[in-house]
Amino acid sequence: MTQLTLLPDRGLPHDDAAAPVHPRGSRARVLLTSVFGPYARDDEYGSRKMNPMELYQNQVTRTQGPFSLRMFHRSWGLMLIQANLEAPCTVLDFPTLDRFIEELRTRQYEVIGITSIVPNMVKVQTMCELIRRYQPGATIVIGGHIANMPDLADRIEADHIVRGEGVRWFQRFLGEPDDQPFRHPLIQSGFGTRNMGVHVGERPRDTAAAVIPSVGCPMGCNFCSTSAMFGGKGKFVNFYDSGDELFHVMEQLEQQMGVQSFFVMDENFLLHRRRALRLLELMQERGKAWSLYVFSSANVLRSYTIEQLVGLGISWVWMGIEGKDSQYSKLDGADTFELIGQLQSHGIRVLGSTIIGLENHTPENIDEAIEYAARHSTDFHQFMLYTPISGTPLYAELTAQGRMKDESEYEQCDIHGQEYFNYRHPHIPPGEEAKYMLRAFNRDFERNGPSVVRIIRTTLAGWKRYKNHPDPRIRRRFAFEAKSLPLTYPAAVKACQLYYRDNPAIQAQMSRLLADLYAEFGFKTRLAGELGGRWLLRRVRKEEKRLAEGWTYEPATFYDRNPAVTDNPAAQLCQWAEPREAPVGTPA
Repeated sequence: MTQLTLLPDRGLPHDDAAAPVHPRGSRARVLLTSVFGPYARDDEYGSRKMNPMELYQNQVTRTQGPFSLRMFHRSWGLMLIQANLEAPCTVLDFPTLDRFIEELRTRQYEVIGITSIVPNMVKVQTMCELIRRYQPGATIVIGGHIANMPDLADRIEADHIVRGEGVRWFQRFLGEPDDQPFRHPLIQSGFGTRNMGVHVGERPRDTAAAVIPSVGCPMGCNFCSTSAMFGGKGKFVNFYDSGDELFHVMEQLEQQMGVQSFFVMDENFLLHRRRALRLLELMQERGKAWSLYVFSSANVLRSYTIEQLVGLGISWVWMGIEGKDSQYSKLDGADTFELIGQLQSHGIRVLGSTIIGLENHTPENIDEAIEYAARHSTDFHQFMLYTPISGTPLYAELTAQGRMKDESEYEQCDIHGQEYFNYRHPHIPPGEEAKYMLRAFNRDFERNGPSVVRIIRTTLAGWKRYKNHPDPRIRRRFAFEAKSLPLTYPAAVKACQLYYRDNPAIQAQMSRLLADLYAEFGFKTRLAGELGGRWLLRRVRKEEKRLAEGWTYEPATFYDRNPAVTDNPAAQLCQWAEPREAPVGTPA
């Protein structure tokens, strides 16, 4: 698990609702920080090499070696809080331990906030101890998923533990108005992107901006810590209630960041139908050829026509498949094979998500469950262990049944959804779960090949279907997404074909895709594939060797200040999109 979903809440009860206003109010100097690194190594602070600060390598493309998508994401929740405070606020994101200590020794703060997930408990404990040593007068605030732990106050030395709330809590704590529209920070969705041994360029137009319309998920799946953190089943919090508000924010991000695509950080964006359809209406009126990367459940996707999805710019969707015969309502009656095939045929890339270790999984049927997932042929596939996280209904249920393990039987830092159960599974013996996880990742990779090639296949399908669409807005969007098809992508496919020369099934897939690309784009594409593919294969082999020797990737440290910080020019000035109360049109 990474810290991608550590986002602030609005208007929900929290563990510290009655916190008094800080004595210095809006003059208090605030430091917001993520837990310290390095992350991708085994150490005494709970870092784990198999649990890096990389969402895709961590739980999606984990066994794809040099073909794995390597990418980091900022702590978006900290950035959102900072953008909405009048008090001087500095964000220290991904510091090393030495860098965190340096900050405590050289700058004075009245309030220090730390965001974390449960596996980083030891790091939070250590950081609290360091704050008490170097800045004993500072107020310590802990938030993020770790705040779901009911006994957290007994484990760490902090002044306030904030469960769920972020922006509004800090505004109230600092005596600032908590009823103003939200400013949205300018967030590049990912950085440090690397694939096939090549660092991918991050020019503004080629990188998505992150946009956060809502938090929480009313679906309320029993294992979901995000849903639990924001109120559970039926609960969600909108930062932007209308399509007009959201469109205005996205338009500002487009203008200020030079982007055309948006990673929509919302657990089930399309569930908010009125807002989504109003956004579509405004995109059509203003001729916006935006691409949207969204999360959505299967049944919500089925409630839209394919024309609506394409018109809205849905280019990529993260969808829970969960598992064969799973009982989650979001999948009731959904033929996920048919749905995913339809989406891909229209150029919509799909990241499927499957749970390993559901209650009905046994050593005898686990391979059938894994094959069921792999047969979906999604562009990406996430696998996670069925894990009861503190605060979730599943955790409460298994605790009541006496099935949770004692903490002496495992280390908290190892409960990240990829290696160990923290409870007694009814059928899977202890220690076997890690083996099944690897089997799932490997089977998906063996059957479907590198995700980078799957993306190319889906992108080509969308281009061929929509390149002559009568709506110029649709044509522009697909032309933007297909810009790498004639030259860059053929080299990637050719490199994969050469790499898999001893794997007839995968090589056949590559050959068919190359033939389609060459037929569509002609001689220059063939030349780019044949020459570029051989160059790229050398980069793949070099990357493969580096990884085999133990190479890991770590995120850069970020140091940002808001405009109220006037004594720290070393920190980059944060920027945001201003809220707009007046609608840009008549809401649907």
